[in-house]
Amino acid sequence: MNFEYIFGPVLSRRLGVSLGIDLLPNGICTFDCIYCERGSTAEFNIERKEYIPAKKVIKELDRFLKRKPKLDYITFSGSGEPTLHSKIDKIVGFLKQNYSEYKIALLTNASLFADKKILDKIKKIDLIVPSLDAVLESTFQTINRPVSNLSINDIIDGLINLDKNYTGKIWLEIFIVPGVNDTKKEIKAFKKAINQINPQRIQLNTLDRPGVENWIQPATKKNLNQIAATLGDKVEVVGNFKPRRNQKSKNKVI
Repeated sequence: MNFEYIFGPVLSRRLGVSLGIDLLPNGICTFDCIYCERGSTAEFNIERKEYIPAKKVIKELDRFLKRKPKLDYITFSGSGEPTLHSKIDKIVGFLKQNYSEYKIALLTNASLFADKKILDKIKKIDLIVPSLDAVLESTFQTINRPVSNLSINDIIDGLINLDKNYTGKIWLEIFIVPGVNDTKKEIKAFKKAINQINPQRIQLNTLDRPGVENWIQPATKKNLNQIAATLGDKVEVVGNFKPRRNQKSKNKVI
């Protein structure tokens, strides 16, 4: 079967066997992260709308899931920021009503969580994996290069808001860029923010394919283990220390 909006299943080192859903296939995002293995953001946007018809996504999911595949998660991921899609809740509702045996995950940059209306749309998702790559504003601007008017305080406030208004699991992902967000000052700030956000798990990741900027190098396993020891016992290192290939990914991201 050929599908336009779902992909996989793929074996994810974080989520096991995962079926991906790409709600923004043109790479629409609120960030233009320097490490993104998909390349530069194709369309920089903060407008929430139905970028692709939810009914078409639901139709594809129904066709695939009728075969009862073995999955650990169905994951909103792919080429852009999934919460920009205004009808993500309709798709979640369909899955919960018709295929409740499957757990749902969301990979997100957390840029819209300060809006409680967004949290209402994703509250039935089982696992949310938000990114937090910086706590200091200058570092945030360097790494994530957000759409104008977004600050790191917006992101942190949104994640605290998520913890207070969401009953599912939160696994916070921190992507380490050596020489940028691994300083003693930044790690100390991360520790304070983590205490406020209160995730069930923190995952440290690093580069394993070329990003947007060619000067970025992956963190070493030793460096990540040292950071993990500083941040506490909820932290696990998930970085891949065997680079997969020396080119940007042609695959969707999970």
